[in-house]
Amino acid sequence: MSADQAPKIVIIGAGASGLSFAIALKRQLCFENFMIFERASSVGGTWRDNVYPGCTSDITAHFYSLSTDLNPSWSCSHPPQPELEAYWNQLSERHSLYPHITFNRMVTAARWDSEKNIYHITTQDTKTGAQVSTTAHILISALGILEVPKLPDIPGMSDFKGSMFHSARWVDIPMTGKRVAVIGNGASASQFLPIISQIPNIQVTQFCRTPSWIFPTNRFSSSYEWIFTKFPFMMRLLRVLLFLKFELTYYIVFHNPIFRRVLTKIIRLYMKQKTPVKYHKVLVPEYDLGCKRVTFNTGYFAALHRDNVELNWQGVSSFVDGGIMTNKGEYHPYDVIILATGYTTDKYPLIVHGVKGQSIQEYHNAQNGPTAYLGTSTPGFPNFYQLCGPNTATGYISVIFALETQINYILKLVRPILDQKIASLDVSVTATDEYNSKIQARMSDSVFVHCHSWYRVGGTGKIGSIFPGTSTLFWWWLRKPNWDHYCVGGNSLSDRWEPSRSISSVMGFRTIMGVLGLIGVWCMF
Repeated sequence: MSADQAPKIVIIGAGASGLSFAIALKRQLCFENFMIFERASSVGGTWRDNVYPGCTSDITAHFYSLSTDLNPSWSCSHPPQPELEAYWNQLSERHSLYPHITFNRMVTAARWDSEKNIYHITTQDTKTGAQVSTTAHILISALGILEVPKLPDIPGMSDFKGSMFHSARWVDIPMTGKRVAVIGNGASASQFLPIISQIPNIQVTQFCRTPSWIFPTNRFSSSYEWIFTKFPFMMRLLRVLLFLKFELTYYIVFHNPIFRRVLTKIIRLYMKQKTPVKYHKVLVPEYDLGCKRVTFNTGYFAALHRDNVELNWQGVSSFVDGGIMTNKGEYHPYDVIILATGYTTDKYPLIVHGVKGQSIQEYHNAQNGPTAYLGTSTPGFPNFYQLCGPNTATGYISVIFALETQINYILKLVRPILDQKIASLDVSVTATDEYNSKIQARMSDSVFVHCHSWYRVGGTGKIGSIFPGTSTLFWWWLRKPNWDHYCVGGNSLSDRWEPSRSISSVMGFRTIMGVLGLIGVWCMF
């Protein structure tokens, strides 16, 4: 890039990922020349879109919030969706992000220009349909994991004459006296079913495909607010304790089969104690604990004891004009059908073309599923970075921890570009292939291959979402770039920038479970 051409960053999405990256740009690099394109009319991402009754985070809010912006005023440990959405709105105000955000503007495509070392970006106004083009030297994908609702592969959806909607696109309609079918029994359904089943004269049938391991929730009330306000360090201490708890959970559930068997017996006993006897044979899973994301009991078990709630395990054959046909040929009439069928996590929803004209999705297809170096960089796509990319989800700990780890890593990559010392960085194919082989090998003897889950492509293919290790290990691998794994484009390396080298054994580090490792992580934040 020319000396008078200031580098520009475009961030796609104003959810938790995009806002967190923007905040870090301003706080750590004092960088202001960035723009966030948001398809909706407000910030918040998943906490803006998911407005179903009972929506909340299954991770304690004190660990779901940014380490740089702790909030002592959560109403409880697992606050409702409006409170979580308000948190991200407050951060946008506090860090003056709104001047950087263009709302109702959806990025539809981007293409890398190797001659100019920029991305040509096409956007569309979601209200008028007008297209606007722009450019950026660095492109940040902050689409998040829970972006595109997944519709079930069941015929006859258009035949149903009643009200049908996905829980991620909740429609607030009267349900008093209605017959309601809920398709799915994951996290969303377990949160909204206890709420809607209290509506007068409602009848709710939940169609379940496979059972889920359901854990108890440890909640605390607003009485903690006084402590956290008067003694802010207590929030840090709580985060450390939560981190230790989740790291040990990983070791017990995903790594050590002996501990996993013990914990499995404990959770099985808990589920049988809390649920109706008639559901014991179908509600308690037979598959290994941890191979699917666990859910939490937020009143779900109590709802199963209500006379107006019924579980159906026959499977849905098709939707018809008045209701549902099961796989056993039984007809069930309904007024409302709610699809709690999760999200599409194995497809990249945006068309981004790299140096060879290949798109991100085409690259993923060639790799048999989502693939990225450290879940962040994709070979052939210089200066393009994904937040919450492939194999970054942990399945048991706050996504914010992984997100902040990624952000700190990406900032180290983009700094020499922002300083105009180099024009572009592109991760090598060899490094990406080696990393992918490494984590898939770790996955092959893990608990994750033992069942159908959204962690896997198509439910049974390559594991493209989950990270096969502790959060401490994820932080260790991303604590600083290994510059040998990147190719420098544009300007040659100059005397002004000499990249530091990571230790050669970074990819061989198995895990850090000791006290020093944990202290190192938290000192970083």
